Amino acid sequence: MPTPTSEPCPCGRGPAFAACCGRYSGTATPAPDAESLMRSRYSAFVRGDAAHLLATWHASTRPTSLDLEPGVKWLGLEVRAHREIDPDHAEVEFVARSRAAGRATRLHERSRFVREGGQWFYVDGDFPDKDK
Repeated sequence: MPTPTSEPCPCGRGPAFAACCGRYSGTATPAPDAESLMRSRYSAFVRGDAAHLLATWHASTRPTSLDLEPGVKWLGLEVRAHREIDPDHAEVEFVARSRAAGRATRLHERSRFVREGGQWFYVDGDFPDKDK
């Protein structure tokens, strides 16, 4: 796992993990909006931080455990849209690229988020590319 204070943030938005997505991982500081939470969740996938992924997953859809696929190298994140539906509901559309066992993959998701008690949670998502 990279040193949080010196390595660039995997989400691509901030210069260092600690000053970007690291602020929301394992801390009492909630992400200020759904896009920031989604970026921190992407960074958690890159860093293998299943605890952060589970902690930020809404209880209504959260799995009891999460096994991250070993050997996946996350290559980049593109946020295509962030839409606030109302003060407590939002959607974030993104594309995340990865490589595993020499095979490149692309995850295109439109994620739904809800805010409860001042904290944003990932609920679920649709995969627009699967409709094609």
